[in-house]
Amino acid sequence: MIQIDWKSGVPAYDQIVSGISRLAVLGVLPEGTQLPSVRSFALKLGVNPNTVQKAYLILEGKGITYSVAGKGSFIAANENAKEEIKRGAKAALVKAHQEEEKCRT
Repeated sequence: MIQIDWKSGVPAYDQIVSGISRLAVLGVLPEGTQLPSVRSFALKLGVNPNTVQKAYLILEGKGITYSVAGKGSFIAANENAKEEIKRGAKAALVKAHQEEEKCRT
């Protein structure tokens, strides 16, 4: 499902957010799919439960997931995830372009 790359320099919670978003867009995690509990996912990934909790809160804030009290977190409609992926890709493209411009000067 998702693996943390400790050498990437990207925070683990960001890797979790992007991984779940990507899986939602690809349809691997269809709308309504329940995400693993914070504790079980943290154990599986080898991270602190607070890291998973932070990722889940970010995902919910972006509209990629929603939570049900006493039940857990679930994947929301894929349109939210698709828009988030597009925004991330656009930001990465802009950053790459800016870096290229710096190299030219």
